[in-house]
Amino acid sequence: MKKIVWAWVRMLVGIGILLLLVHRLGEGAFLDGLRVIEPTTLLAAIGIGALTTVFSAWRWCLAARGIGIALPMRTAVADYYQSLFLNATLPGGLLGDVNRAVQNGRNTGSVGRGIRAVVLERAAGQITLFVVGAVALVAYPSAVLTASHQGLAVSPTVPAVAGGALLAAAFAVVRAARRPDSRVGRALRAMTSDVRRGLLARGTWPGVVVSSVIIIGGHLATFLLAARAAGATASPLKLLPFAVLALVAMTLPLSIGGWGPREGVTAWAFGAAGLGATEGLTTAVVYGLFAFAAAMPGVAVLLVRWAARLRQAPAATPAALADSAALESAALESAAVHEDRLAVDSRVGRGAEVDDRGRDLVAV
Repeated sequence: MKKIVWAWVRMLVGIGILLLLVHRLGEGAFLDGLRVIEPTTLLAAIGIGALTTVFSAWRWCLAARGIGIALPMRTAVADYYQSLFLNATLPGGLLGDVNRAVQNGRNTGSVGRGIRAVVLERAAGQITLFVVGAVALVAYPSAVLTASHQGLAVSPTVPAVAGGALLAAAFAVVRAARRPDSRVGRALRAMTSDVRRGLLARGTWPGVVVSSVIIIGGHLATFLLAARAAGATASPLKLLPFAVLALVAMTLPLSIGGWGPREGVTAWAFGAAGLGATEGLTTAVVYGLFAFAAAMPGVAVLLVRWAARLRQAPAATPAALADSAALESAALESAAVHEDRLAVDSRVGRGAEVDDRGRDLVAV
């Protein structure tokens, strides 16, 4: 029940953000996102998306092999495209990853390990995003960061409370992990083992780092391409912090196929920097359309697999019917043999009875 309520809350939050943006900025910013896209920029975005998808699949293969799952690269790319399309069309933006994890686990005979492999792959991406984002925000400060710093300076208790909460949470986790019979401790030890084997192993971590950096670079390049298509004239260095904030907002599970928080954060960031909230919203819309177009090969994957299942079904049906007919024939033969044996036994019994009567008459 709680999961259903939380799913509805997330979807309603995403819808609420979009409705608020339409109310404040009008529907023109959304429609402009459709008008400003040109074929050349769309093809470029699809090409960048293909690059990031291939490297994402490679990172998934590395994490899966680290924990003992044999995942072919071809299968990983197809599954990843399917996952991206489902993420882009279903509420929450995570159901594609859930499907990818469960299906891979079923195919390999261990749903638990399949789920852990996807969690490791996604965690590697999130960690890289936050590290690259922190470096970019510090190296290329913007008006958004200046406003944030001023807000924190006015309320110094905010970072103090946040730091205290983090320390308390860390202390509680460490204390629970030290208990040998603790459920949290067992989970943490299992997670630590998976991270060590799936991400930090000597033959794994270089590929994970390289692929993660390329993936983040591809997402940032797509955002800059969307900003240019939306008419932004600011330099790429000035737009870089906005791209980082948009990518971080996309990690929040409060969207409808990726829409919602990204548009709200981008509109706010552009407005705070003096570039115009409408331009920021249009940029986010263009980025969302680019991401959706880059995920469209997932439709082909779904159709091909659906057709393969349809071809297998008719082929399996005659075999199943033949097996059923063979079983039925064997059952009939067995029943006939059983009846014959009963008949023989009955005749033998009657014959013995006649012989007994004959002996009695002779004796008389």
